[in-house]
Amino acid sequence: QLQLVESGGGSVQAGGSLRLSCTAAGYTYYKDYCMAWFRQAPGTEREAVAVARDGPSTYAQSVKGRFIISKDNAKATLYLLMNSLKPEDTAMYYCAARLCDSPDFIYWGQGTRVTVSS
Repeated sequence: QLQLVESGGGSVQAGGSLRLSCTAAGYTYYKDYCMAWFRQAPGTEREAVAVARDGPSTYAQSVKGRFIISKDNAKATLYLLMNSLKPEDTAMYYCAARLCDSPDFIYWGQGTRVTVSS
């Protein structure tokens, strides 16, 4: 069983930056997992923000050019660097994992809240 714990959320003014972290525990062969960041704002559906891949990572159009996802296998940690934050980035951010040979994200963290004020 893989456990994911996010950190790094908080409140920031528009134009600011935050770096989210997601540390995995419970299964040591971390590179077996494909990782992603999702977010959910009140009253909206959860959306994929960034997906880490062996090749180029993929991003939601709304964050492309502003957010960078990265993965440190040695530390079993996933990061999301968020620059030029906008009020519409306000949401709960979740780290998720799936076995790379499976399409479904089945492991989720508890979420970390990001609030961007104008």
